[in-house]
Amino acid sequence: MSTESERTVVHLLRHGEVHNPAGVLYGRMAGYHLSDLGRQMAERVADELAGRDIVHLVSSPLERAQQTAAPFVERLGLDITTDRRAIEAANYFEGKSFAVGSGALFRPSAWWHLRNPVRPSWGEPYRQLVRRMRDTMDDARIAAAGHEALVVSHQLPIWIVRCAVEGRPLVHDPRRRQCTLCSLTSFTYVGDEIVSVGYSEPAVDLLPVRERKAKFSAGA
Repeated sequence: MSTESERTVVHLLRHGEVHNPAGVLYGRMAGYHLSDLGRQMAERVADELAGRDIVHLVSSPLERAQQTAAPFVERLGLDITTDRRAIEAANYFEGKSFAVGSGALFRPSAWWHLRNPVRPSWGEPYRQLVRRMRDTMDDARIAAAGHEALVVSHQLPIWIVRCAVEGRPLVHDPRRRQCTLCSLTSFTYVGDEIVSVGYSEPAVDLLPVRERKAKFSAGA
């Protein structure tokens, strides 16, 4: 049983690079798996965390998240608990290509879904996303009380719950999210209260060149 002074850490790990040569916004679509580089990233993070006191392993049900979690099964001797609440955010534009020149956002059929960036009108409401991620984190905290838990999820869910915890606006520029591939956003709890948030990039040297440039230009 947890106590008020017990310290627990819940790490949110973004999955590794996905094989997506067509530049599709794949969202919750099946069939999008890690690239060879993505697998290498997952192995790197698993090696980095092998000595940590992680006693509970959770993953989004999507293939790319499950594959990112897989190396931790061997390193930590844990089974994967699949939690649908850690899944990617729903998005109207799922399945559409955002490759250069596609013009997906400029078609009249898209305009109605862009009318309200605060909610946002193109996908899952931010506040709903925060609630389900906080619930996922709370359950992971309870399961790992006094130790550490690892939850493999996706960029937007991780970033939006961090914004909520830190009191940042939920409305944001996606290009400025501090949540690179296979990065860790770590929440330290005392009892059931979050007392600090940390961020690290164990696989930063493996990031694709395009993401390194985006990271630099955003100042992240």
